[in-house]
Amino acid sequence: MKAFTPLLCLATTLVLLAPPLHAAAEAMPAAPSAAAEPALTLEEAIRLALAKGHLVRISSFNVPIARAGLTEAWGRFDPRLNASYTESLNETPLSPFASGGATRPFLAERGANSSVGLEGQTPFGTSYQLGAKAWKLRNEGSSTLVADNTTAFAGLSLTQPLLRDAGFTSLTQVRVARTNLAISEWEFRETLTDTVNQVIGACAQLQFAESRLAIAQKSLELARQLRSDNERRRNVGAMSDYDVLSADARVADREESALQAARGLEHARNTLRSLISGDRAGLLSHLDLRLAELPLPAARAIDRAADLRQALDKRPDYRRAQLLCRRGADEKGLALNQLLPRVDLVGSYGYNALAKDVAGARKDLRSREHAAWSAGLQVSIPVGSVGERGRYRAAKLRLRQSEALLEKLEQDVAIDIANAADQLEATHRRVEAAGRARQLNQQALEAEFKKLRAGTGSTFAVLYQQDQLGYAENTEAYARADLLRAAADYDRATGRTLDAHNIVPTR
Repeated sequence: MKAFTPLLCLATTLVLLAPPLHAAAEAMPAAPSAAAEPALTLEEAIRLALAKGHLVRISSFNVPIARAGLTEAWGRFDPRLNASYTESLNETPLSPFASGGATRPFLAERGANSSVGLEGQTPFGTSYQLGAKAWKLRNEGSSTLVADNTTAFAGLSLTQPLLRDAGFTSLTQVRVARTNLAISEWEFRETLTDTVNQVIGACAQLQFAESRLAIAQKSLELARQLRSDNERRRNVGAMSDYDVLSADARVADREESALQAARGLEHARNTLRSLISGDRAGLLSHLDLRLAELPLPAARAIDRAADLRQALDKRPDYRRAQLLCRRGADEKGLALNQLLPRVDLVGSYGYNALAKDVAGARKDLRSREHAAWSAGLQVSIPVGSVGERGRYRAAKLRLRQSEALLEKLEQDVAIDIANAADQLEATHRRVEAAGRARQLNQQALEAEFKKLRAGTGSTFAVLYQQDQLGYAENTEAYARADLLRAAADYDRATGRTLDAHNIVPTR
């Protein structure tokens, strides 16, 4: 009878334990409850972020601003239409005193000057003035009219710089503005790339947070089941109060872990909401945010030499550095040109006219009887040129600095590609290893259940193996999230991010 008592207790324990633990193993707690709205895919999240994200919208203004700057630079070559009209009176006394009480004799000149013309500057640096001028002079004495004449000139005047501001130097500001436009376009692409990477990282973190919560809920359910089983075993005298107290402590620990996992999930959702929502209404519309399963990136054949060539052609930060060097070269050339003396070739050609009135002067001009021309050279040599020399030294140093930064960035690009490629390959192997570990732990858990049902195992061994399975599941989930981030980092390092997601920048 004494030998039979332990067997009876063991049988009673198996009856109490085996069915509930088996049911707990089959009842896998589901992920957080799904919202009525369809699950959000990665590509949909990316496009929402690009369409509504604040950083993208703010950065998009830089391109039209730079385009307006280019229009402003071309505006210096717009012709200007000038017109003027001036009347004057100039009385000059002819005698210091008056004789016989009469008015002092004087000469009065009454004039009217008018002009109209078109002037401007060409991209070659030539300044031009095309127009006509008229001077109407009426000489009056103190009592008699002396003369009434209108003089006019119509023609073209040119000034062509030969040293300073000569040739296409006047186009430097246009080239700089065009370079600034290209820089703003690459900076906009960099903002798009950053946004895509942020969305991928947020989605990967959200998926990991969902997996973590599901695993924590499953561990909590098994801890509660253990406490219930221990209470039943204590009621039949097969377990002490200490075991029940230990089970209660285990439930409290698992509840704390589940609460932390739930808070981490909400934080991950808020991070993604902030990226895909442009205003408060958008945030409210994504309160029940649910993410579709993210497909894992496939393994890639990595060619680092080809990746480096593509990166140097498509990476926004490298292309921007190249453009900064180009802009620096233009600014240095302009500063060097301003050190030269000013030597200008000047000339004019036109016709003079003289008549009693304006109508007669216009008729005389149309007859082209009286030609007038001039040609000459104007030289201006600055003494000292302290300001110009300082600007040239600064421009030369800025160019050298930009070239040094470009060399450093080229090295950084090569290192980024190597690191990203290594990380991508290593993370692929991590996912495979974590998957195998999860499968082996799943098999070990099933074996413990079989041992428990056969009477050779224990509840604690089952729950320990469940903890190991939960750790393996967490490790695999984290490795899968890291793989998504590693693939995004590799695309960024090689300049493929926008092409990989079929994104065409529009401004």
